[in-house]
Amino acid sequence: MNVTRTTPPRPLDVTAVFPELCPLARPAIRLHPRPGSPSPHDSSVGGPLLWPADEPWPHCGEVHGLYDSATDEEYEGPNPMVPVTQLYVRDIPLLRPPAGADLLQVLWCPWEHEPDYKPPTALVWRSAAEVTDILAAPPESTEGEYDGYVPEPCVLAPEQITEYPDYPDLSKELLQQLKDWSRWQAAGSGVDSSYAPYPQEFYGNELSVAPGWKVGGWPGWNLTDPVARFCAVCDAGMVPLLNIASCEWDSSNRGWAPYEDQALAAASRADAANPPRVQISRSNHLQLYVCPESPDHPHTDLIQ
Repeated sequence: MNVTRTTPPRPLDVTAVFPELCPLARPAIRLHPRPGSPSPHDSSVGGPLLWPADEPWPHCGEVHGLYDSATDEEYEGPNPMVPVTQLYVRDIPLLRPPAGADLLQVLWCPWEHEPDYKPPTALVWRSAAEVTDILAAPPESTEGEYDGYVPEPCVLAPEQITEYPDYPDLSKELLQQLKDWSRWQAAGSGVDSSYAPYPQEFYGNELSVAPGWKVGGWPGWNLTDPVARFCAVCDAGMVPLLNIASCEWDSSNRGWAPYEDQALAAASRADAANPPRVQISRSNHLQLYVCPESPDHPHTDLIQ
């Protein structure tokens, strides 16, 4: 990977104002996908997967009314799943693979499925060294629900940061403290006074959860109150694995735009904020969760 992206420092050290947040800090890795030509040996979004030639490619089992432009005919599935991202542990050390694995591959069906109207996902862990004969021509989905469900190929610029819980995840006591504007005023410079009526929004937009594609960290709550996820096998509380985003910043959180993209962010270039061209359910985000007890337990997901 030969691209670099650097998140600007936050406007202030939020733990200096609210020390209670210190034990809630979590590491996250922002992926910063950018246009490129990744190979199967690279971590990527929308790039080619290191897929064994003798392993069946995953297909969606649900019937979709599809159209083949090559034959000008309609047909019904099964529809090949689409590569979403491929992450090598060497690049994304926060990943917790099964024993012997060092590569995570995420695919989805490019059609929204009921009842939640989201693309179903598949996670594949594997050992890169065991793939000696790579599938040269994987099956391609001829169409999807929307163009935004077929990511444009991007290379990654992984960057580790520290996150704090989105304010809906905080205790009532700590949330009340965040709403006390006098605490923010005492912090001095760096506090945006336009947030005075709702200082918790300043925390949420500028100090807590990074937007965009990322691994680990805390989930953001854009559509609902926090929704606890539990493993279907062992009932353990599930943890965030991957956030698949429809944009890396917008007008509410432009301060998270990397230094290298500040000029594009200031110009409100929508394409700069979404190089993979992914659009999930009206510009939302898809959160993937995994069981902390075993990577072999099934994952789950949530639209936010």
